[in-house]
Amino acid sequence: MENINVTFSIPAKLKEEMNEFSQVNWSKTAAELLEEKVKRLKVLKRLDGLLQGSKLTEEDVERIAAKVKEGVAKRHGL
Repeated sequence: MENINVTFSIPAKLKEEMNEFSQVNWSKTAAELLEEKVKRLKVLKRLDGLLQGSKLTEEDVERIAAKVKEGVAKRHGL
């Protein structure tokens, strides 16, 4: 896969703190974090498409989510 260079700004304080960890490949770390963020955004985009036109309220979603969490916790003995 071909790599391209991207330039972005970060606060000076953060750069100073990053300098304490010279062993870290910050370019690779940033690329991995950006890739993960893109994956999550794609999932959210697909979910938005699936839920378009849904009649569920936010309360309905919260109630369903609580039941799912409870089921997962029981299944894993938590």
